[in-house]
Amino acid sequence: MIADAATGVALALQGGGDPYALSRILRQGDPLAPAAVRVLGADALAPYALEHRAVAGGADDEAVVRQTLAAYPPGADASAVSAWSYRGLVEASHAYLPVGNQPWPRPPEAGADWIGIDPWPKLAHRVSQLAALALPGLAADLADQLAPRTDDLARGFVRAVRRRDWFQAAGVGRWLARLPDVPPTLGLDAGLAFVRQMGGDDPRVALHVVAARRFHGRGW
Repeated sequence: MIADAATGVALALQGGGDPYALSRILRQGDPLAPAAVRVLGADALAPYALEHRAVAGGADDEAVVRQTLAAYPPGADASAVSAWSYRGLVEASHAYLPVGNQPWPRPPEAGADWIGIDPWPKLAHRVSQLAALALPGLAADLADQLAPRTDDLARGFVRAVRRRDWFQAAGVGRWLARLPDVPPTLGLDAGLAFVRQMGGDDPRVALHVVAARRFHGRGW
């Protein structure tokens, strides 16, 4: 289900297929739908960030997202990745979905001390898990704090490519596409194209690379 949903999002970002609706690919009432939305995070709503798809699916989409937020809130001992991904889904709901009868919850607090202290391999791993937050307008504070570590993320991207870890490479590359001052010597555009070619059988790899191209103009 997660793979099918990721494929649907990537197809919508490329401008193909029927008009996107989250509730069409993950139907309300399906017991696996909330888990799939929780895994995709803000990317479940990514097509609504496009101008030509600015109107979301309405009450059905709202119901799917509210079901997810209620079912999978991060606990007090949640990891930073879990807390930030949940926050990203809440921010995306505010940004991309219409307000229904009830307001969306406020984005929860999420710690960011790890950005300054993680060694670069661990930082790259965490950032790749939070690639959905690289959508326009989301997680501005996270982006600001990651900007000084662009060189470290570039090292992480190269390491992931060399290790053939296409999912991590796609996630880090997507964040690099959003951040300023990426080293020209990295060859990010060619690197993302290579990752898409080598790892494109994984729908989530394809989604990250397509999003980097669609929203930030990076990759081919």
